[in-house]
Amino acid sequence: MRTIQIDLPERLLLGTGQTHDEFVKEAKFFLALKLFELGRISSGVAAEIAQLGRVAFLLQAGHAGVNLVDLDDEELDREFEDV
Repeated sequence: MRTIQIDLPERLLLGTGQTHDEFVKEAKFFLALKLFELGRISSGVAAEIAQLGRVAFLLQAGHAGVNLVDLDDEELDREFEDV
């Protein structure tokens, strides 16, 4: 895995009330979440970035308000035709 360095003001970490490790973990999750939401990466890759299992990532994504299925009404109707 490659490392990306992002320089942030020290007051940002102080303002969140988080430890450095908590902030990094949350930042990785939200980066992965946004890339997944935009359709740039799969849920599996997003889970890997967030250092979570795929199911745990999807559950947290749902709790964060991200749609896990991106189908229009017609596609949804086709998906449930045989149910």
